[in-house]
Amino acid sequence: MANERMERQTRQKEHIREALKECDEFISAQELHRKLEDAGQRIGLATVYRQLNALADSGAADTIRLGGQQLFRLCGDDVHHHHLVCTRCGHTVEIEPPSETWVRRTASKYGFTVSNHTVEVFGLCPDCQKAEEGSAGSKAESAA
Repeated sequence: MANERMERQTRQKEHIREALKECDEFISAQELHRKLEDAGQRIGLATVYRQLNALADSGAADTIRLGGQQLFRLCGDDVHHHHLVCTRCGHTVEIEPPSETWVRRTASKYGFTVSNHTVEVFGLCPDCQKAEEGSAGSKAESAA
């Protein structure tokens, strides 16, 4: 019975990893769970949360907070990296991190030592900027 349970957990973990691999952008546990269910996978939401957090803890997945929820994305490599994240559509681009010298100098300036760091830059991607400009123009036209 223990082997059967372990095999099931391993299969579920692999299904979660595969589904996450298919996502180019960050995704919430709820959205990933829905995607798994739509594909016919019977995996509990709590299991999805647990596995996503385990992937993030091991460094295999990135996690960010956006719009009050935690989002996940499978890392393409083991290289330390940072992101630009669109606050409207969630589009994400990996960016070069600030230099370690800058990080340590800034921390030292305030009496901190650095144990690790994460840099996420939030804003609007070019497509969402265009959409925002278009909707602003439409509002102006309808007001006239």
